Amino acid sequence: MNKNKEWFASWFDTSYYHILYKHRDDTEAHEFIQNLVSFLKIKKNHTLLDLACGKGRHSIYLNKLGYNVVGADLSKNSIKLAKEFENSTLKFVEHDMRNPFKTKFDVILNLFTSFGFFEDDNEDINVLKNIKKGLNANGIAVIDFMNAKKVILDLVPEEIQIIEGITFKISRYVNNGFIVKEINFDADGEHHTFFEKVKSLDLPKINLYLNSVGFKIKHTFGNYQLDSFNEKTSDRLILVLE
Repeated sequence: MNKNKEWFASWFDTSYYHILYKHRDDTEAHEFIQNLVSFLKIKKNHTLLDLACGKGRHSIYLNKLGYNVVGADLSKNSIKLAKEFENSTLKFVEHDMRNPFKTKFDVILNLFTSFGFFEDDNEDINVLKNIKKGLNANGIAVIDFMNAKKVILDLVPEEIQIIEGITFKISRYVNNGFIVKEINFDADGEHHTFFEKVKSLDLPKINLYLNSVGFKIKHTFGNYQLDSFNEKTSDRLILVLE
């Protein structure tokens, strides 16, 4: 691992990341998207941005539902894979969410805990500023984050997964306000160590961020079925912002 690169720039751009998560089931993600677009009454002529889209699983499904979608992600390799699915109403671009967007959107989605990556709170706040500036008048933003308190309570400290002959040894712990997943494995004649680090943000802390940029929470949900948020029992913290 390149120690000089931020963890997400290092890990998300490797082939090993895609190997570890190759069996991820999209059923739940598709259900969430269906519930979300129905609840928000997103019109077919609206343009959507899937910010931190990865390989584009949400973007591709939204496009199949008839929406104009742009997927944006920092990972060159993820965007390369996603571009295979491009068409006249689905585009993918490399983009660092800390940078402003060149165009505006009716809906901006930040899904599957793609927020809170940065050491400096100001960088997370800057992401929110860019989202707000990137919305058309009356635009809507959605942040799908983990329920950090429940994640910490249910944290599995050690796990081993063997995929494509690679033994991934996974450790999870809390360190300096971050929930950390440390991933160790041997592959291609080398030992590798990568990290996933997401800030342990609860609703009051996120609300401080949002207030600082002039965002208001319109709706709060606790799971992909869009049930009410409960700090103790909900799996997700899903925020609809305006």
